[in-house]
Amino acid sequence: MKKILSAFISTAAAILFPDMAAAQGNSALLPDGTYKFAQRDTCELFLDVYNPAAGTLEDGHPQMPTVIFMFGGGFMSGERNTPYYNRWFREMTENGCRIVSIDYRLGLKGATKVGIGQVNELENAITMAVEDLFSATVFLLDNAESLGIDPDNIVISGSSAGAISVLQADYELNNNSVLASGLPEGFRYAGVISFSGAILSRSGLLEYMTEPSPTLLMHGTEDKLVTYKQIKFFNIGFFGSDRIASRFEKFGYDYNILRFAGHGHEIAGSMYETIEYQMAFIKENILRKSRRIIDATIYDPDIPSGEGTSQSRKELYGNSR
Repeated sequence: MKKILSAFISTAAAILFPDMAAAQGNSALLPDGTYKFAQRDTCELFLDVYNPAAGTLEDGHPQMPTVIFMFGGGFMSGERNTPYYNRWFREMTENGCRIVSIDYRLGLKGATKVGIGQVNELENAITMAVEDLFSATVFLLDNAESLGIDPDNIVISGSSAGAISVLQADYELNNNSVLASGLPEGFRYAGVISFSGAILSRSGLLEYMTEPSPTLLMHGTEDKLVTYKQIKFFNIGFFGSDRIASRFEKFGYDYNILRFAGHGHEIAGSMYETIEYQMAFIKENILRKSRRIIDATIYDPDIPSGEGTSQSRKELYGNSR
């Protein structure tokens, strides 16, 4: 029990310090529109819309989804418009997707540690992020016509803390959580894309009342920050991509899991380098609804290793780490 307790503390605390892949040159990219989607007691929340590139909406091109993106930062830091993400945003729009990068409240901002004694604080941070994601979703649905959004073709994606948030959101939605009560009845995300995420549960093994959205899980097998496998302490569990996939397999849900052998948490920041996998998932599992199941171990030398990532951390989070 002591070992399990220690492991949970280590994993929960490590979520606060994501270490992204080496940054590459990102030229300026301006959104096509910025909108306030929520007013909280402590702040206003905005989202940036990056429309599909010219020519990608012409006849003959598939109607690609609107992809909501949640940045990483351990629920302590990060911004929706961090230049690091520009290269991926641009590539997605050039493939016909609309990107919506959103603010969310940083529930652990200023925290110095998170352990078993602070699980409530961690859960609260995740809950706040999920609430803000749902509010952004409602805004997009309410303004779908003016923004050119298909309400039935919205995908949620995130990196690290953002990946935790989108996986948790779909988990809450498909378990009729009160958190999702503001969404229209019967609403369902078209898909979920997770770059190194996990799900927090207080009720033991993951169970879904209704089938989750098609889900793409990408995770480094050596990730020591957001667990690739699972951490359990009695009924409290933090379930990474490996464990999520095993539950999806058991119940016949629609998923792809890409296990990046030898990689750690840098997969959370390797959105650009893994674009081909994302496009394949979107076209097959989301647009064609093929329910193609992929469970693959990837050896990809084009993805930066975990070594030498201090520059990436500085670009993403400044000098505070």
